[in-house]
Amino acid sequence: MPKKTAATPETSDESILVTAAKAIGTAAGKVARLAGAGEPATSKKIPKLVKKSKARLPRKEKKAAKKRAK
Repeated sequence: MPKKTAATPETSDESILVTAAKAIGTAAGKVARLAGAGEPATSKKIPKLVKKSKARLPRKEKKAAKKRAK
């Protein structure tokens, strides 16, 4: 029983066209990246702790407001 050494694509026209289109697209993408047409591959760093936009009163004002409420 012979072993399979590599996967052979089908001989139909569609599979040949698909393989050729993928190869051309890959090459075009590499050329565009080298030319600087695409976005740079660097990502923006996201801060771990984001400040909340919640309004807070200082401790003395908070206690004074609490006393006024009673």
